[in-house]
Amino acid sequence: MNPISLLIVDDHLILRSGLRLLLESETSIEIIAEASSAEEALELAATKQPDVILMDIQLPGINGIEATRRIKAQNPRTQIVMLTMFQDDDSVFAAIRSGAQGYLLKGATQEEIIQAVRGVARGEAVFGAGIAERVLKFFAATRPVAAPLFPELTSREHEILELIAQRLPNSAIAARLELSPKTVRNYVSNIISKLQVADRTEAMWLAKNAGLVG
Repeated sequence: MNPISLLIVDDHLILRSGLRLLLESETSIEIIAEASSAEEALELAATKQPDVILMDIQLPGINGIEATRRIKAQNPRTQIVMLTMFQDDDSVFAAIRSGAQGYLLKGATQEEIIQAVRGVARGEAVFGAGIAERVLKFFAATRPVAAPLFPELTSREHEILELIAQRLPNSAIAARLELSPKTVRNYVSNIISKLQVADRTEAMWLAKNAGLVG
């Protein structure tokens, strides 16, 4: 099994070095890069496409929450753990809304950080001591709302996926939406990539099985 590729983002060199010392002996994790700013993190996330990012909130310029939102929009498969001193509700829930899959406070133990990286890489949500309880209370007090189908897709991509699920070819989709065939092909390619399926047929069955169309 390949190790989990990790990007560390923090503007303090000492903290980045400390994290590297804590984690580089862990064979299941490979630190592929470090960033000292959100702008650098965005560039490295796009070029390196790490499995997991450890992200500070307080960064020069763009903060870590906004960087998380942008990175998740570019590559939903990259999982992000906030590693920060901030433990107020506004920071915690802003991070979750931005797409962060985990939230740890600086001062977390080596084992807690390793387990968080492993957990989010498996698709789990991981929260440090004291944070998890507040998150659970928040969602317990919030009225359940049905999650939107395929939230990673834009409204236009949703529209085209629904037409794919109706077995319409690209030419018919282009005619119905008054788009060029090339534009439709590009949308279909984006949909296949975002849904992580092999081809349009698999995308069609995924949409039908999810109940996107009757």
